[in-house]
Amino acid sequence: MQSNPFTRHARQVHTVAHGGASEGGGDPSIARSWLRCLEDYHLDPALIEAPVVLEHGRLQESRERLRQVLQIAEHEMNSLHQQLSGAGHAVLLTDARGVILNCVTAPAERRSFERAGLWLGADWSEAREGTNGIGTCLVERQALTIHQHEHFRGRHTGLTCSASPVFDPHGQLLAVLDVSSARPDVSRQSEFHTMAMVTLSAKMIESCYFLRQFEQYWLLRFHVQAESVGLFSEGLLAVEGDGRICAANQSALNLLGRVRGGVVGQSLEDFFTCRHDEVFSRATPGGSAVWPLNTVDGRLVFASLRGQAPAPVWSVPAAQPLPVPEVQPQVCLLDPALQNHFRRSVRVFERNVPLLLRGETGCGKEAFALAVHQASGRRDKPFVAINCASIPESLIESELFGYRGGSFTGARKEGMRGKLLQADGGTLLLDEIGDMPLDLQTRLLRVLEERQVVPIGGEPQAVDVRIISATHRDLLQRVEQGTFREDLYYRLNGLEVALPAVRERSDKAQLLDFLFREEAKGQLIDIASCARQALLAFAWPGNVRQMRNVLRTLVALCEHTHIAFADLPDIIREGSPLRAGAGLPASGPEALKDAECQTLLAALQAKHWHLTRVAEYLGISRNTLYRKLRKHNLNRPA
Repeated sequence: MQSNPFTRHARQVHTVAHGGASEGGGDPSIARSWLRCLEDYHLDPALIEAPVVLEHGRLQESRERLRQVLQIAEHEMNSLHQQLSGAGHAVLLTDARGVILNCVTAPAERRSFERAGLWLGADWSEAREGTNGIGTCLVERQALTIHQHEHFRGRHTGLTCSASPVFDPHGQLLAVLDVSSARPDVSRQSEFHTMAMVTLSAKMIESCYFLRQFEQYWLLRFHVQAESVGLFSEGLLAVEGDGRICAANQSALNLLGRVRGGVVGQSLEDFFTCRHDEVFSRATPGGSAVWPLNTVDGRLVFASLRGQAPAPVWSVPAAQPLPVPEVQPQVCLLDPALQNHFRRSVRVFERNVPLLLRGETGCGKEAFALAVHQASGRRDKPFVAINCASIPESLIESELFGYRGGSFTGARKEGMRGKLLQADGGTLLLDEIGDMPLDLQTRLLRVLEERQVVPIGGEPQAVDVRIISATHRDLLQRVEQGTFREDLYYRLNGLEVALPAVRERSDKAQLLDFLFREEAKGQLIDIASCARQALLAFAWPGNVRQMRNVLRTLVALCEHTHIAFADLPDIIREGSPLRAGAGLPASGPEALKDAECQTLLAALQAKHWHLTRVAEYLGISRNTLYRKLRKHNLNRPA
């Protein structure tokens, strides 16, 4: 009879709830929930009854109360359903009482989920339906999975439910996001992946709701990792105009190591080592700029601030305008040799002659290419850059040429326009061209000769694009090694431009001022003379990229609008063989090589040979760092 399995399940519930052993070892939280269902709610696990469903009017009232949450959650729920491959899953959102307010499932499966009791308006609180994903999540206030026979009621043992709570900015339970499946082959192990996606989606809903609730406030986003600012794990603080914190999400509390009552109502200055008006000066309307920020307990976090920054003022005099060409480039080109390179590059580029830029990593090849594009007749057309070294070899073909929808497993349904077609009518920069795989070099050469692009799985399309290539490698040497096509080399090398390293530029002082103005964004900051001299004397092995990163950090950490010698990084203040007062080394190539070696050693020692941190500090890639370590025969001491 149908009741037999329900009866057996009921006996198991009573046994486990009262301290007996379960068949599978059991989860203590499940036993606690079963005991609540028996002793607090007086539920019968064998009883078969329909769920309690709110009438239409009351359901609409409940939906109206959470209208903003439902609007935010709609996209996340649909996205989550698609990520789960749809079939066999229902994505549900309930209110804080456990009433289902929205359900996303395949239309053909809706009736089967309704038969399981997953109706709009159905009450799935633990007091009504016993142990289940939604109701038990509400009680435990944490993400959990209730797998099949872990449900209290026998009629629900065909379901597997993974649920995560959604909290409001004040820490109150707002809703529950749940994924339920009625498939019999769902294992508990397979739910780990589902549970992770549900939790991530719930955190995204929380964050979006927080941002929406405090649109009119200053919003500080922060994390210990710069790349995590803007992601679901970031801390969020809503701040009043006087610097008082009026709301904080759980991640902010975790990052600050405080409870909610110890944060809300306090000043930013109680947690960070700068005045609140200094923080506000870094604000942007979209909160896109990320900068380092120290906590009062000595930890470094990275932050961005959404808001309208005060009108800025800048004290460093503006650079002298470049007389040629007519359109001024947004880069510093006061070195006479660079000016000549730029003038010649624009002239040949206007005649559709390809440029090949050569120079050390970080010396500004992309910025130079963009300046050429902006000074050309194509300035109003797209400028598209692709780094041939940073994209996995398996993806670079689709990135460059694009593909037709459905042409391979994992392809987007709508297809993708490759970089060549994105740059149609404008300019394409092929950065680190020396690292492009040989078979793609052949396809690129055909495109350049035929002026047609053939997306993967698609038909030929005409393309009008001008090419600028850039590399830090010796391409002729790679031609001799057989790793770069000779015909492609001559096709790309219409004019070769050798861009100097920072240490070789005569306009290093003007470059320093130019980058400082950009990073200060109008703040009134002055630099001590000795600090400025140390910056100018430094060898800058990471070139412009390293200089920009150091200046960005100095500006972000600057207090009282003054940068002193003591504020400089150790590698510049103490580790550089070119530090202020040390005297210049002997001239010649060997002196530069020795300076680079000493700078690398100082950085390695300062960062305890943590190569990722050394690369970030120097503003170079890990591959470039490895190459320089081999060049100088530097090995970690035993």
